Amino acid sequence: MKEAADPRSPGAGDAPTGQHHPAACDGALTRAFGFLGKRWNGVILATLQHGPLGYAELRRAVDGISDSVLSERLSELSGAGLTVREVEPGPPVMVRYRLTPDGTALMPILSELAAWASRHLPETSTAPRHGKN
Repeated sequence: MKEAADPRSPGAGDAPTGQHHPAACDGALTRAFGFLGKRWNGVILATLQHGPLGYAELRRAVDGISDSVLSERLSELSGAGLTVREVEPGPPVMVRYRLTPDGTALMPILSELAAWASRHLPETSTAPRHGKN
């Protein structure tokens, strides 16, 4: 009886010579879009590129985001090492959010993505509205 090939082994599932099958999407790219494509994450990062902001300032700058969603997204971005929450001693005590070096490293990519979208994705009535979360 012939054993089935282990799908994790090299050559398993390879196309016969001469045939081409498209490669699966890169896992890193899938993770990046899964995280950055989550509503508001990219917008928050892009807003913080101009410098540290307090929570209320950030809330006003990201039009349409609710307090609970902003708080959740800031926690996610911090957990990913892209932002940091800094407490400045008072009085009054000030809490500010800023990009980390890893977050700052994303800015050229987000700028390119925005430029591409401006050229290739016209604004339509099907575009997401800022008034909903």
